Amino acid sequence: MAVDFEIPAEDQAVREKVRKFVQEHCIPAEEELQQGRPYKEVLDELRQKARAQGLWTPFIPKEHGGMGLGPLANALVQMELGESSLGALALNTQGPDDATMLTLLTYGTDYQKEKFLKPLLAGEKRICYSMTEKAAGADATGMQTRAIRDGDSWVLNGEKWFSSAASVADIAVVMAKTNPDAPRHEQFSTFIVELPNPGYQIQRDIPTMAIEGPLSHIIGGGHAEVVIKDLVVPHENLLGGEGQGFKMGQHRLAYGRLRHGMHNIAMAQRALDMATQRVIERSTFGQPLSQRQGVQWMLADCATQLYISRLMLLHIAYKAEKGLDLRQENSIAKVYLAHMVHKVVDTAIQLHGALGFSQDTPLARWYTSIRSQRLVDGPDEVHRWTVGRNVIKAYREHGTTAPAVGGDLL
Repeated sequence: MAVDFEIPAEDQAVREKVRKFVQEHCIPAEEELQQGRPYKEVLDELRQKARAQGLWTPFIPKEHGGMGLGPLANALVQMELGESSLGALALNTQGPDDATMLTLLTYGTDYQKEKFLKPLLAGEKRICYSMTEKAAGADATGMQTRAIRDGDSWVLNGEKWFSSAASVADIAVVMAKTNPDAPRHEQFSTFIVELPNPGYQIQRDIPTMAIEGPLSHIIGGGHAEVVIKDLVVPHENLLGGEGQGFKMGQHRLAYGRLRHGMHNIAMAQRALDMATQRVIERSTFGQPLSQRQGVQWMLADCATQLYISRLMLLHIAYKAEKGLDLRQENSIAKVYLAHMVHKVVDTAIQLHGALGFSQDTPLARWYTSIRSQRLVDGPDEVHRWTVGRNVIKAYREHGTTAPAVGGDLL
């Protein structure tokens, strides 16, 4: 029997529906924002249109108000939404909210789902995730924020760094050390915090190398530096049980890595479309750029990387649909897709010439923002370290590295 790459008709239909929505509504809305139309007005209108078409929280089960899409269909949808900075927001599937919604859905109590998850799913509130600290970036188990039980409450003290979207969030999920004597990965717990709260003090949104505009910190939420001082959290807001913080963090980050990859593919596709349109329209020295072999080779390299990237994500989606272990593939794809989008956007800038270097197209803004992809949700080096160890482990156990390099396909 041949390997079947045919996408189910219902998944194709929803992808086309989302693609049309992004092209007809989200991308034009970006221009409206640049012309000064209020952000809230634009987003509210987009969300009304999306909900009217049944396009809302694609990855959330229908019984909770979502579209109930499986991993494959959701991947196809996200690869369309990522073509616009407003795409994910329009369907209430933006990061970091999306992965945290999934964590609440999986680990939350009935009380927590009713009080915290329900307004998130309705698009009425936003949530951030405070795990990273200055002293504990790539190694989350090095975090120093402490939580001490005090009767029916917990008292948290410490600091957090790069808490994405904290400045626009109504709820924070905070990881803290609750038992320093427990095994390394069982020392941490996760707490739900309602914002604003005097114990959760946002010091600033950290300036980054990314080009920012008036709406950057509203749309993306910024990356906050937070001081946690005598933050009192009711015990009923402990998420997933004591000592389960690290486990839930990895559950959350796994989806975040995939979502970044899906949106990277979408951004790269839009950049390649822009570059191709440019070389078709532009002539130098009496000849269209599109007829120059060197330019065609540049486009071919981008096409090759996009093709590989799509196959990676489709294979991961297949494994997710089957309930198979996809951690190795997830790490491989996370690193590859971060470099792929950088390569494609960089090529698009080069083919646009001075126009690409200017801020008259979105390319320069994309270029400065995507550098973070090699750092967020685990830096390249940590993922490569993990992948390499798994290659060695596979050989020792099976006499071949094939199981660690996609060999299970055969």
